[in-house]
Formats: sequence, structure tokens, C-alpha cells
Amino acid sequence: MEKPKNSVLIQFKSIPENVSLARVLVASIGAQFDLTISELDELKVAVSEAVSNAMIHGYLNDPDKNVEMEILCFDEKLIIRVTDYGVGIADVQLALQPSYSTEDDRMGLGFVFIQSFMDKMDVKSKLNQGTTVTMVKNLVHQQES
Repeated sequence: MEKPKNSVLIQFKSIPENVSLARVLVASIGAQFDLTISELDELKVAVSEAVSNAMIHGYLNDPDKNVEMEILCFDEKLIIRVTDYGVGIADVQLALQPSYSTEDDRMGLGFVFIQSFMDKMDVKSKLNQGTTVTMVKNLVHQQES
């Protein structure tokens, strides 16, 4: 794999206030590229969903745990990884289905939003070891013909 032009690795407490920190960080990095306002908003939503999932589902809202976020910047893409070391996902394919949630008061659309706003998403998870959500945003747009 090619070497990133820039990278950021941050670890923060699993508290709701840090969702906005993650959003601001990814927007700041994204603003350095030729992204539209809409694309920046989509980046923020995707990161919010991944970080919120880590806190709510991965750590069961335990504020003493840490979420990691890594942003890798390449000429043609951004790669964002959000990792928790929590309970893990028993069935990733099931979790990716629209409206699936382990909590009754949740809509189960987090992964759906991430998939629709990012160019690629991959979820790796092991029970009682945690989950990593990798999101890719292409920075090279198709030329209009």
C-alpha cells in the first residue's frame, strides 16, 4: 500500500461529546481537499455514525472506554477507521441490514448511512475483542462528458 500524504490517529473517551470532536476533525481534514459542502457533510455523518456505534453498541455506553479514529490521506482517497475494543458484532452481515439494531429505541440505519455516504465500507469484528469500521471516500471525481 502506498504511503499516506498525511495521517491522524486520535483516541478519545467513549462519551457523546466526543462524537462532535470526531466530526470536526474529519471535516477539517476533508476541507483540505476539493470536496463539496455536501460531501463534507456526508463525511461528518458517516464518522458520527461509526463513532456513535462504537460508543453505544461496542462499549454499551461505558464512558471509561476509548474509541480510536485514524484518518489516512492519499492523493486519490481518504481512509477513515473507527475502532472499539468492546463486545464485537456476532453477525456482521445481519448488522449491515437496514433497520437491524440490538436496541429497540434505535433505528438501525447507521451502517446504511455510512454505506450511502462513503465510496466503500468494511466492517471487521470479533466477539469480545471489538470492531473496526473502515470507510473510504474517493477524492477523484468522474469527469463529466
